Amino acid sequence: MRTIVTTNPPWEPGDLDGCATHDEPGIPHWPAHLHQRHFPGTSVQAQLLARSLQLTLRPVLSLWARASGLPWPTNLIESVGNLLPPIEGTRCRPATLPNCGALWAEARDVGIDRVVLYLHGGAFLCCGLRTHRRLVSRISAEAQAPVLMVDYRMLPTHTIDDAIADSIDGYRLFLTVGYRPEQIVIVGDSAGGYLSFMVPLRLREARLPAPAAVVALSPLTELDPARKLAHPNADRCALLPATAAAELSRLARRVEAHRTTDPHTRARLCPIDHDLRGMPPTLIQVGSDELLLPDAETMAHRLAEAGSDCELQIWDRQVHVFQAAADLLPESRRAIAEIGRFIRSAVPARAPGAACPEKESGYPA
Repeated sequence: MRTIVTTNPPWEPGDLDGCATHDEPGIPHWPAHLHQRHFPGTSVQAQLLARSLQLTLRPVLSLWARASGLPWPTNLIESVGNLLPPIEGTRCRPATLPNCGALWAEARDVGIDRVVLYLHGGAFLCCGLRTHRRLVSRISAEAQAPVLMVDYRMLPTHTIDDAIADSIDGYRLFLTVGYRPEQIVIVGDSAGGYLSFMVPLRLREARLPAPAAVVALSPLTELDPARKLAHPNADRCALLPATAAAELSRLARRVEAHRTTDPHTRARLCPIDHDLRGMPPTLIQVGSDELLLPDAETMAHRLAEAGSDCELQIWDRQVHVFQAAADLLPESRRAIAEIGRFIRSAVPARAPGAACPEKESGYPA
């Protein structure tokens, strides 16, 4: 493993290209360190997985990009989740949010010192509670925390803003059952990584306190595909073709244009285009050959430039959201252990006698 620590000179509001800033001009802000760690080496299992995805799922996604208007059976992907039960000893319990469902997952012997809000990936189009519950149960075990996974509303029936609103409702549920913001960590993969950054930003707009930390796995941070199309990984990613990223951007714009009736509605700002000052400490994990590597790198650098602590982990030749393959890959198990380490460090165990969340409706009994 190779570790690189980078820093930059202080910047003034408005210095970041493309960032919207709202503070008073002329106030300097010192950047934080970007801790960039490279994890070299690729197991035989990881190489075989990458090759199999390249020959199977990648062609399907390429076809979807050319004909996204067809009635694709996205619900079938969630059915595959029946083959992915949570790890042994995990307790699962459904929960209800105002506009969607959710699932509590609690691995064996976890405490209540901290809690995790998990936002699943799937390009805002597919996947859900069943496809991600095994990964979530592993994160629960490593973080020693209960996890609430949000079954947020998705495209094309709903907008990305609807998904953000559902994710915030999950955060509000934590506050309702007695958790403090400094005990909450938000974790998301792929499109869920997009949501994991948007939730703290929307909380700030609503003048609500931020969570203790964010963990983003292979995050999508920019819907505009230009940066991804220009990157060498556009032809290198084993799972995601560049054409799929471009089509997702077009689809999201079409849905939002159709649903928006207010002519004064602001254009969407993706996470990397926001004022990122005051964001909580962040861990980003991404594979070195992924299509979303430039999204992860750009977000990490902008967080650091905005003064927010960020650790960027780049894993050699790992596939998109490789953490989900922990039953097969030693790299996945190590990455999940890193996630647990980061969460436990961000939210240490409380001293004996500290106030505890109430085990009331919505919390796993």
